[in-house]
Amino acid sequence: MRTTLRMLALFGGLILIFVAIGWVLGTVFLGDWITGSLVFLALAAAINFISYFFSDRIVLWSYKAQIVSRQEQPRLYDIVNRICMKADLPMPRIAIVKTQTPNAFATGRNAKSAVVAVTEGILSALTDDELEGVLAHEMAHIKGNDMLLMSVAATVAGAISFAARMAWYSSLGSRKDNSTAVLLLVVAVTAPIAALLLRLAISRNQEYKADKEGALMIQRPLALARALEKLEEGNRRRPLRSGNPSSASLFIVNPFRGAGLVTLFMTHPPISARVRRLEDLADKTGFIG
Repeated sequence: MRTTLRMLALFGGLILIFVAIGWVLGTVFLGDWITGSLVFLALAAAINFISYFFSDRIVLWSYKAQIVSRQEQPRLYDIVNRICMKADLPMPRIAIVKTQTPNAFATGRNAKSAVVAVTEGILSALTDDELEGVLAHEMAHIKGNDMLLMSVAATVAGAISFAARMAWYSSLGSRKDNSTAVLLLVVAVTAPIAALLLRLAISRNQEYKADKEGALMIQRPLALARALEKLEEGNRRRPLRSGNPSSASLFIVNPFRGAGLVTLFMTHPPISARVRRLEDLADKTGFIG
């Protein structure tokens, strides 16, 4: 029920922001706010439909993730299979993203259609124990039915950012009075912030929960803690150069890096806080490794 409510809030937020942008653009360029609002309302409805039913395919396509077989990636398959047996989950499809930036994410509408994607870089950066910790984290997202909400959030946030860019370019070409240009600029600035806030609403607590559940699945919290530290350093040194930052919340660590206002809207909790929680979990449970 909580996931459903968050999904509805996400869709509602997209509709409100799109209608607001349509109202502004319709007023400025058509002299008819009703038409502008209705056009963007229709766009929002279409995006909501597409993001609900096809967000996982969009995410995989955007990162050129390729589904691989057991014969192609036996190490990866064996590790995921062990986790599935421990967590009583169906085997997901496995995908590889061809980049040396070490990272991983899960997507799909439910456990039966789930896909776990890892980058080429993570396979060489982590030991088997550390990789198992990362994959257990992703399987925890699958078990908690987080993937659909996170994939939809990434798609919706990307759509809001796209609409904001439309407003920005419209403001540059506008010959109206200064107040209209200011209004357009406000829309262009606040829409990406709204998209970030939508992602923040679903990301941080889910990451803490997936860390805990994944660590308990394999009974090695410290293996995941070591992996997170390595991934943070690897992504700091080699951030993703392609892809949409609106999908950053899907990854186990933030694959993009920015400065200024970007740092105020991080999609992930600080790695130091996540590691500290995993170390506390190890102390409480007696699990080591």
